[in-house]
Amino acid sequence: MDKAAEGARAPDFDLPTDGGGQVKLSGLKGKKVVLYFYPKDDTSGCTLEAIDFSKHLADFRDAGVTVIGVSPDSAASHDRFKAKHGLSLLLAADQKRSAIEDYGLWVEKSMYGRTYMGVERATFLIDAKGKIARAWRKVRVKGHVEEVLEAAKSL
Repeated sequence: MDKAAEGARAPDFDLPTDGGGQVKLSGLKGKKVVLYFYPKDDTSGCTLEAIDFSKHLADFRDAGVTVIGVSPDSAASHDRFKAKHGLSLLLAADQKRSAIEDYGLWVEKSMYGRTYMGVERATFLIDAKGKIARAWRKVRVKGHVEEVLEAAKSL
């Protein structure tokens, strides 16, 4: 069974974040969490998605939701990415890909006829009890953040 299926307990993680911090999912118990996974800092789709989440961060906070972005980049890379684009959300560094693999997102991808392993863009809405309320796989960036926000408000 997919460990990160809707209705399943969200796999826990403990990761370093930008700004020298640390985030542990189990430490957020009692809070709703939007956990979004993206392939790489400062690439076009990932930058648009991060800017969209940052733009709506106050709305997520008003809905009682913590937003965390996760990629295999380093915390230092996240610091540069946030500074360059004026991002305000929390970015976790999963350089060992432990959370990425726990959520089933280290997948074979293909571009220009070449196959390679990479992060599948996905978002998980986790309820206050630590269960996955909604999962969006193979995310298309345009309009995605608004859809996640609507789902979070109704949780």
